[in-house]
Amino acid sequence: MAQRPLLLIDAPSLYFRAYFGVPESAAKAPDGSPVNAVRGFLDMLSTLVRTRRPDRMVCAFDHDWRPQWRVDLLPSYKAHRVAPEGDGGEVVPDTLSPQVPVILDLLAAFGIPAVGATGYEADDVLGTLATTQPAPVEVVSGDRDLFQVVDDTRPVRLLYVGKGVAKLDDCDDAVVRAKYGVPASGYADFAALRGDPSDGLPGVPGVGEKTAARLIERYGSIAGILAALDDPASGFAPGLRGKLDAARDYLAVAPTVVRVARDVPLPSLVTDLPAAPVDPDALLELAERWNLAGAVRRLVDVLAGHP
Repeated sequence: MAQRPLLLIDAPSLYFRAYFGVPESAAKAPDGSPVNAVRGFLDMLSTLVRTRRPDRMVCAFDHDWRPQWRVDLLPSYKAHRVAPEGDGGEVVPDTLSPQVPVILDLLAAFGIPAVGATGYEADDVLGTLATTQPAPVEVVSGDRDLFQVVDDTRPVRLLYVGKGVAKLDDCDDAVVRAKYGVPASGYADFAALRGDPSDGLPGVPGVGEKTAARLIERYGSIAGILAALDDPASGFAPGLRGKLDAARDYLAVAPTVVRVARDVPLPSLVTDLPAAPVDPDALLELAERWNLAGAVRRLVDVLAGHP
């Protein structure tokens, strides 16, 4: 029998999708407060447990979605998200933020670990757990940055939720290579070269996806590219050499910004998936208070079916 996986959940990725996937009018507490993100998130967990059959689960949260150490290295990092909305900034919906504590309360009552770390993003928590916890590991996220944690040797896979949890893209190294032309281990440096407007990464001007992939395939990493730049016999076309040379300052810091941390200090965790809620009284009270009896029951039932 195949060993069951540890399921690592990118909670912000999933509850944002849940918020926009379930209409507010379809999920409200008795006092009229929207709980659409909560209901959708719980139903996503139910689907994942039923279809992936994990024996362990951890939900990772952002304690700092724009860590200062990344901003110090690259001031443009996610800068557009803190700009005023009229200037292109991104605003977390007013009715989403209050739902996050409800999710945390429910996870605590179920006995499913919810983990974050001061000064780190959920991606960093996921990267650390994917590196340090016993394999097999499946990371569930809609964040492309997490292609970098894929590792066939452990193994670690990314279950990409671009089409939702019912239509996951199950990604190993071959999938990453086929999609981007680089191994998963080179994805972070590839993304830094290409740039990513969603994270405020400018990339190297004039270096697109295909050129970035060729560079990583030939030199292995940004460090390898920079070393080759210092070798007159390395064979760069003059135009490309000029573009890379002009971007040296960016290339010196971008890999650290883009790569997920693998050494986040985390508390010791009991990752075993609970067959029953650890606090059924609290769970019942939360289900009634937030009008979530159906979603809570679905997750209770699916957990009971996968001891």
